[in-house]
Amino acid sequence: MDIFSARGASPMLIASQEQAFDDKRWIYELKLDGIRCLAYFGHGEVDLRNKRNFQINSRFPELGRIYKNVRTNCILDGEIVVLKDGVPDFYALQKRTFLTDKYRIELETTRFPAVYVAFDCLYMSGKELIWEPLTTRKQILQEIVTETERIAISRYIEEHGKALYHAADQRELEGIVAKRKDSIYMMGKRSRDWIKCKRMADEDFVVAGYIPKGKHIYSLILAKFRHETLVYKGHVTSGVTNDAVRGLRVSGKNPFHLIPAGNEQAVWVYPDHVCVVEYMPNIQGALRQPVFKGYRMDVTPEDVVS
Repeated sequence: MDIFSARGASPMLIASQEQAFDDKRWIYELKLDGIRCLAYFGHGEVDLRNKRNFQINSRFPELGRIYKNVRTNCILDGEIVVLKDGVPDFYALQKRTFLTDKYRIELETTRFPAVYVAFDCLYMSGKELIWEPLTTRKQILQEIVTETERIAISRYIEEHGKALYHAADQRELEGIVAKRKDSIYMMGKRSRDWIKCKRMADEDFVVAGYIPKGKHIYSLILAKFRHETLVYKGHVTSGVTNDAVRGLRVSGKNPFHLIPAGNEQAVWVYPDHVCVVEYMPNIQGALRQPVFKGYRMDVTPEDVVS
């Protein structure tokens, strides 16, 4: 059974973050603030899978007919994004990922419809393409997809990464991704053949608890796993709403060996939520100006390691 029939593909991952650079051996495309998604097209349907290989079609019913715009059986790699004023909006998107009520999903579909933006092709018409160079896979992608309002192809430029990064910075977009032209597709692996150059860093954390600060203000207590033990990583307050706290399950048990200073008033919760925190990078590695961006449904707490 091939990776198409087995739904056995897994996305290639970015290994590092660096400053934007220029190089003739690389291409550059915008980094989209969305949900990574492998899309299986074939037999008159599309099967959308997140990084954990969970099907997410029900969350994005407006994407159910994009198979009509793909000419053959294939597996595409891309991002699902929700646009506001032409710019990807992560908050609107993550709201969609947690909705289960059909009426509310349809309402959000009408207000802020999602778009699938494809940037790679892993498989086509019975043949795996992962050993083909990136430029070949990009060409195949152009040949098999017809763009509409619901499906698009990621644009890229060659050599001039700094210029594209500057354009992204001017529009306050997330940043760019640099990809080596001759790179193969390493399923499920982190590779330095793909490098992100971001305006802001973001990182996944396990939520270990929260601190009520009055007037509906809360700080989330952040952690990561190290050898199956939770390690304290700091706090985030900005962006944390009542809704963000309401879904947490109180455990009453401190998950750390010691209570870190400043957490004496903490409400400890079960470490079953993973959140994304955006912050300004710095040499010390601390979270400078952290902002809570939302929870993730495509990452398990055990995946968040220090």
